Amino acid sequence: MFARGFRNHGFINLTTYLRNYKIGDYVDIKVNGAVHKGMPHKWYQGKTGVVWNVTKRALGVEVNKRVGNRIMRKRLHVRVEHVQPSRCREDFLKRRAENDAIKHDAKAAGSECA
Repeated sequence: MFARGFRNHGFINLTTYLRNYKIGDYVDIKVNGAVHKGMPHKWYQGKTGVVWNVTKRALGVEVNKRVGNRIMRKRLHVRVEHVQPSRCREDFLKRRAENDAIKHDAKAAGSECA
């Protein structure tokens, strides 16, 4: 499960360490098997969460976990090697920008819709 992929062994890219995260960012938990420190439990592999805390080497990530018949909000600290920015909001942000452009054009044309 945590094995590195084909031709992905060796040093970890510096962008992994230089990337800036802010509170409220969506991140995907993708465990890097080369780093054992700060590794989350295997259940969290592949899950998406929201950053709630930023420290020097780690991120606090809030993930929803189903326990029995309820969904619990779990807070865990994960080192930056084991997270990457999520692409789950890209479509929403693109759609929002397109809608804003349509509204701006309609307003400029004097149309009533919007």
